Amino acid sequence: MAVFSLHTQLAADTSLIGRLSGCQLLLMNDARYPWLILVPEQDGLRELHELNDKAFHAVTLAIKSLSTSLQTLTAAPKMNVAALGNLVPQLHIHIIARRHDDAAWPGPVWGVGAAEPYSDDERLVLLATLREQLDLDAA
Repeated sequence: MAVFSLHTQLAADTSLIGRLSGCQLLLMNDARYPWLILVPEQDGLRELHELNDKAFHAVTLAIKSLSTSLQTLTAAPKMNVAALGNLVPQLHIHIIARRHDDAAWPGPVWGVGAAEPYSDDERLVLLATLREQLDLDAA
């Protein structure tokens, strides 16, 4: 069995929150948006339909659970969920809380301005809050 390896761009742009349903759950380092990324821990995947039925079901339930939790935590009126993979081919699913006054509204978040990284303190507090509030797998 191959050892899972996170794409270098995802590793550079995110912090690990934890694991959920056979996936890594990551926080995107862009303070303009509450932005989670779910990455199934299977090497070689590029598309959702490449997951076997059991993994597909687990991932879609995780997306639903994370979307509900993130929307509750942020009181965001809209959730964006996408699996594009145009620049990073490894299968990863974006779950982004959106507001009518955010930097990219009403368009997609990609390509709008420069990311605004969290300060170290902000990132640590947010990671701790997310780990506490989300229903993550026990380590």
